[in-house]
This record gives sequence, C-alpha cells and structure tokens, in this order.
Amino acid sequence: MSRIDATFARLRAENRKAFVAYIMAGDPDRETSARVLAGLPGAGVDIVELGIPFTDPMADGPTIEAAGHRALAAGGSVTQTLDMVREFRKTDNETPIVLMGYYNPIYARAGGVEQFLTEAVEVGVDGMIVVDLPPEEDAELCLPAQAAGLNFIRLATPTTDDRRLPAVVANTSGFVYYVAVTGVTGGASADAATVGPDVARIRKAAGLPVVVGFGISSPDAAEAIAGVADGAVVGSAIVKQIGAGKPVAEVLDFVRSLADGAHRG
Repeated sequence: MSRIDATFARLRAENRKAFVAYIMAGDPDRETSARVLAGLPGAGVDIVELGIPFTDPMADGPTIEAAGHRALAAGGSVTQTLDMVREFRKTDNETPIVLMGYYNPIYARAGGVEQFLTEAVEVGVDGMIVVDLPPEEDAELCLPAQAAGLNFIRLATPTTDDRRLPAVVANTSGFVYYVAVTGVTGGASADAATVGPDVARIRKAAGLPVVVGFGISSPDAAEAIAGVADGAVVGSAIVKQIGAGKPVAEVLDFVRSLADGAHRG
C-alpha cells in the first residue's frame, strides 16, 4: 500500500476528507520554501503537491506562473525539487508528496525519464501529476512511473465525457484530480452543486478517490467542495500568500484554516 493509499484509508476510517495543498518548490527561495513544506503536515495537510518550476506552465494562471518564475530565478530546478523531498523525508516519512508539473523539465534533464524516476523513488516521492501528457502518451512516463512504484495521477475536467473517461482513468492510480472549472489555476470559483455529479461519475469509473481542485480559495469553499468529493486541493490561494511575502507562520496559519474547512466537509 502506497502512502497515498494509506492516507485515504486512514481518512475513511476517521470519516474525514483529504486536504491537499500545493506549493511551488523553491518559491520564493529554497530556504523559505523548505520551511513552508516542512510545516504543511502540522497545519493539517494530508497530501502535499509540490510543483516543479517550469518556464511555460500552460495549465496555470498568473499566480502559479509567477511562482515558477520566482523559483527559477532563485535557482529552482528538478534537482532542487528532489533535494527538497529528500530533506523533508528526514523528519516525515508518512505524508505523501506528489510532484506536479510538466514533461519538458523531466525529459530534458540529464539521464532522462529513467534517471528521474530512480531518484524520485529514492528520495521519497509518492506520485506524479504531469498535466501535458495525455493517456495516448502513457508509454512516455505514466507506465514507467507506475513500474517504478509511483502513483500516476490523472486530471479529469468538466469536458471529460463518458467516451473519454475510460481512457483517462485506465492507468490512473492513487486518486483522480478533478479540475472543477474550465481554464487555468486561480480562475473562477468552484461550485459544489455542479461538481458533485461529476465527482460521483468519475469515482464510479475509476474506483479511486476523487479530489477537486481549481477555484477553491477559502475555508468555506474547501468545506463545500470536500462535502461532495473525497478531498479538496488549494494551490493558488496559498501561493499568493507566499508571493506576497507573508511570514511562513502566517502562510501556515492560512493553510490550517483551509485544512480545517476541508476536514469539516
């Protein structure tokens, strides 16, 4: 059983929903980012999504795009992201970490996919979300990642109809990430009444937990979405706090308020 599977099993036993928090690795610098990362579990985060900085994040809005640029300017890279996971694992061997990003930095890195997967497993990564690799390209990364012991988590969207859904969930493991709104991160607000039927449809097709992200920026919104899903994801709202230069303690207080909301769902 992976850390992700174990986390959802524990939450089901506790009758609670998952809270998933996204931060960009190395934003605004490695030291600050590492402090935020280390504090997330204590702030109520069940699963961490750690962004790999990239110059052209096509699925992300201006908030996360800016975070990636800040991280890159401060020396962020795939290697630094893996190093942060390694440091995190020295004090936390239970909280799942999912790397979220784009294929180019992985493909272009020295050693390519094989070397990346070897290092990811070695440092303690649990899963991956790579938003620009569709199911038709599973041989590129998805299947090798799963063979290496990593969960490969797919995105489903409001436009994923019943004809497309089987392909989306076929090689997905860990959980399915449902994108609640069309467009990029940090955009329109998610609506629980609209999201609920799609979550149920995807959960039935995948046989996996479904967590919902995009358009969630407050404790009340996290509670409402978690009430119709297996968990809620917040990224841009947290990254915005970091980008505004808030002290780490204040960022973690904000994360805690979001986690409390999701856990009430």
